[in-house]
Amino acid sequence: MHRRVALLSVVTLALGGALLPVGAAQAQAASPQRAPKPAAKAAADSPAEQKTVLRYWTPQKMEAAQPLAAPTPRQGARTDVADEPTAGVPSTTQGTGPTSARAQAANSPGAPWTGGGTVTRTTGRVFFTYQGRNSSCSGSAVSSANKSVVMTAGHCVKLGGAFHTNWVFVPGYANGNRPHGTWVAGRLLTTPQWNASEDIDFDIAAAVVAPLEGRTLVDAVGGQGVAFNQARRQQMYAFGYPAAAPYDGSKLIYCAGRAFDDFLMSRDHGLTCNMTGGSSGGPWFRNFDESTGIGTLNSVNSFKYNFAPNWMFGPYFGNEAQAVYQAAQSAGTL
Repeated sequence: MHRRVALLSVVTLALGGALLPVGAAQAQAASPQRAPKPAAKAAADSPAEQKTVLRYWTPQKMEAAQPLAAPTPRQGARTDVADEPTAGVPSTTQGTGPTSARAQAANSPGAPWTGGGTVTRTTGRVFFTYQGRNSSCSGSAVSSANKSVVMTAGHCVKLGGAFHTNWVFVPGYANGNRPHGTWVAGRLLTTPQWNASEDIDFDIAAAVVAPLEGRTLVDAVGGQGVAFNQARRQQMYAFGYPAAAPYDGSKLIYCAGRAFDDFLMSRDHGLTCNMTGGSSGGPWFRNFDESTGIGTLNSVNSFKYNFAPNWMFGPYFGNEAQAVYQAAQSAGTL
């Protein structure tokens, strides 16, 4: 049966604190082995271009939004997930059918985050121009060597064969306010699999943003840790800025629960979550501390099947994701 999925980015038609150490990501990850080189594209990589992008994004251009059409996972592309780490997975979570997935019900299927903490500064909305239209996703500032990396979804930097333009990150976006400024991307990166064929299993990307008023992104808002090649079926917290009904993109929303493996057409993690369009690229955290708002990023919001609106799926962060992160944190900034 032909199944369709919906990516969670949005098209606009009228449209800190305590830090994990910079080395936190590397400490929790194996070195990437034979991962293909990420695809990269220069964005606003000069001060003049960055000023032009900043002037472009008026509050009015950031508000109205509608979901993008979605590519589908390639038929027959799914492979068995047993070769990825599963150490420490409780036996009660081994099932992957609909009944077991429902049994791993989320603690929150989608509610405003009121806990405060670092996550309210490191998570933000992403805005860009896609095929001549203004669009919205979500993203997260992460600890990195250059203190300038935002992790997001692949389709939030490239879709339909072309990289997006006018790309900015607005951390802590709330009701139209930009309390920590607007950060312009100088470089966009994604996995070679997403770049070549928009393979949903590798819907992962990073942006390197330019300093703002002499400060780097992480110095301004903080940065979450990142981990790769981790065990599946763990407790996760997902965050984002959904903008399609019943949400409006004005506030940070979260879901929380035990992840399960997609048993349909991808190798992704699944989570009970009713976030909608605009939440794409928002972070999934392992080991999230509600009292501090600090966690370890281990996936991002990617897609939903249109017949299962209460399930969110995010890509497995393996060697390819790590290669994107490493290339981004090694990139220079203006």
